[in-house]
Amino acid sequence: MPGLDLQLIVGLGNPGAEHQKTCHNAGFWFVDALADRARAEFRSDSKFHGAVANCVLGGRSVWLLKPTTYMNRSGMAVSAFVNYFKIDPGAVLVVYDELDLPPGTVRLKFGGGHAGHNGMRDVIAHIGDEFWRLRLGIGHPGNKHEVIDHVLDRPKPEDERAIRAAIVEGLNVLPVLIESGGERAMNQLHRRNPAPSDMPAEPAAGK
Repeated sequence: MPGLDLQLIVGLGNPGAEHQKTCHNAGFWFVDALADRARAEFRSDSKFHGAVANCVLGGRSVWLLKPTTYMNRSGMAVSAFVNYFKIDPGAVLVVYDELDLPPGTVRLKFGGGHAGHNGMRDVIAHIGDEFWRLRLGIGHPGNKHEVIDHVLDRPKPEDERAIRAAIVEGLNVLPVLIESGGERAMNQLHRRNPAPSDMPAEPAAGK
């Protein structure tokens, strides 16, 4: 099974210390954890409207990018980077927070819409929708009027622990994605990290 020529991993979030620990910055948490694991250092680069780092994954050189344009303008940074290095969108992985998944769940997919996520909306507007996504569940507050406060607040301690654990699962599957391709990576990740809806139903009493 052919691997993926992954060239760029983008973590979505908002810049500034006041946003650092919020749910909406789960994408930043991911690329920061990856940089720490790979002993890479981010540096600010104005021409890419963000902070960049380079690391080796699966024997390949991979760029990391944290847009510092604020979430709803994330696409400006991503498009500047892929245009400069002539990177095909299919070689890009964007990591972001997902309201529709519970904390602790992580999902890998290729293509699709933005599902109301403003950062993804802007990335798609700039480079199209044919790129890889790693979605980190942060849970939904249950009321659409509470969504903004939810994503801009720090998660509850137990939810943060679950999100951090999901990040580790996502990090661990990256070499599989690069060496063996998306199908195998998705199968491994989703088998090891099932969402509640993926779990078998409890048997009825007496069965």
